[in-house]
Amino acid sequence: MRLHPHLAEPNNHSTNMITTRYSNEDDVTTIHRFISVLEEQDFDLAAFRGRYLHNLSNADNIYLVATTADNQIAGFISCHGQTLLHHAGKVFEIQEMFVDKLYRGKGIGKQLVMAVHNILANREYESFEVTTNNKRADARRFYAACGFTETHVKFTRAAQ
Repeated sequence: MRLHPHLAEPNNHSTNMITTRYSNEDDVTTIHRFISVLEEQDFDLAAFRGRYLHNLSNADNIYLVATTADNQIAGFISCHGQTLLHHAGKVFEIQEMFVDKLYRGKGIGKQLVMAVHNILANREYESFEVTTNNKRADARRFYAACGFTETHVKFTRAAQ
C-alpha cells in the first residue's frame, strides 16, 4: 500500500498498542486535519492532497503515522531528505509532527521520532535535524529530550 516498497519498514515498537507504519494516500484527510491544527490554518484539501501525493512519491521523504489497535491515526511525522552543498552528505529534517490531542503524553511523539531514526539507520546521511517555531516551547523541550541539540537560528521571510 505504500509507494516505496524498497524502503525499510519502520520498526513497529508498540507504545500502549500504538504502531507506526508508512503513510499512504488514504491517510490524506486525517493528515490534512492534523497539519491544519498544527499550523492554525485551514488548508485547501484539494491543493493539500496534490502536495501530499507529490511528496509521498519522493523516496527521500519519510511519512509515517502512528495508529491505534482499532486503526485510528493518533499521530503523523514527515521527514524530508535533501543533499545540501554545505554538508558532506544527505540531511534529513523533520518537517511536521503532530499527535492528536486525545493521545498526547503517551510517548507517541517519541515513538514516531524513533521510527524515523530507525529507518535512517539503513541509509547514509550526514545529519538528522528538526526546526520548530520559537512559540512552541514544549516542542523545543521535546526534541531536546529526544537527543536533538539546538545549533542554529532560522530566519523566515514571507513571500511578497
